[in-house]
Amino acid sequence: MKTLTLGRTDISVTDWCLGTMTFGNQTPMDDAHRQMDMALDAGLNFIDCAEMYPVNPVAKETAGRSEEYLGEWFARTGRRDEWVLATKVTGPNPGFKRDGAGFSGANIGEAIDESLTRLKTDVIDLYQLHWPLRGTWAFRSNWSYDPSGQNRAQTLDHMHEVLGALDTAVKAGKIRAVGLSNETAWGTTKWCDVAEEHGLPRMASIQNEYSLLCRHMDTDLSETMVNEDVTLLSFSPLAAGFLTGKYQDGQVPDGSRMSLNTDMGGRLTDRVLPATQAYLDIAAKHGIDPVHLAMAWQFSRPFPVSAIFGATTADQLAQILAGREVVLGQEVLEDIDAAHRAHPMPY
Repeated sequence: MKTLTLGRTDISVTDWCLGTMTFGNQTPMDDAHRQMDMALDAGLNFIDCAEMYPVNPVAKETAGRSEEYLGEWFARTGRRDEWVLATKVTGPNPGFKRDGAGFSGANIGEAIDESLTRLKTDVIDLYQLHWPLRGTWAFRSNWSYDPSGQNRAQTLDHMHEVLGALDTAVKAGKIRAVGLSNETAWGTTKWCDVAEEHGLPRMASIQNEYSLLCRHMDTDLSETMVNEDVTLLSFSPLAAGFLTGKYQDGQVPDGSRMSLNTDMGGRLTDRVLPATQAYLDIAAKHGIDPVHLAMAWQFSRPFPVSAIFGATTADQLAQILAGREVVLGQEVLEDIDAAHRAHPMPY
């Protein structure tokens, strides 16, 4: 495990980040707090949340509970300063936050204050925009993505307005840095351009899905991240659990994500299980736990990555953390490249 700097900030984070989106639904408070203890003991200093969490399902009644779980741990232990704390503000939604409204210059200050209250802290280290108002190709929308209805001038005005409100929060000491999530290459570049043009906070990171099974980041976005100094915070590095192998041969473990979300958010296609098997076979060939293979691959990429991984239980977390020093050799990476060519877009 290594540390890296978020974008052009002075914030140093571990390249492993504890995800929390099951805290308050699949993961009860005692287990969630045990996971936070375990992650710190393993050397992690980075934790990610969101105002809409938990998921599976997302609901108005439970939105914010994950942040509350973190806040209870901070209050009980007094160890808030040992974490670099990240959370996210929700974009346009079906009604579980702000009656469906996304973030704007007018409402983002209130959203920050509400997260601070739930988190029982005075400052959020990294405040991220969960998905853009204009739409995104994330969440399997790449198969039907159509940006032709976007209004460039309105988008740039919105960026300027939001960055102005975020600047106010930075100057008030409520947030330290800002980041994106589920963004595109063009969107990321324009957020950076608008910030530089007006002397406003510059996006330090982008949190997008990235795994052996989902490699949209490898082309134009990788170029954007390298040239604009935007750090990737990869989510679902285990491909929503597929890369553990637990869904092979028709298995659906009780309490698993597939037991709650049968199509796995559009990931369950006729291609995904054969693709998964290819990576499971590589892990077996080289005597590596498939979970450790998937995580270690993240750190072989030609751009900085901090991988956000979640665990439903502390036992699952222990298995993941056991591989934090695994490094993949050249032969393993070549086998992975061959599998990717054979199974390029499983979902």
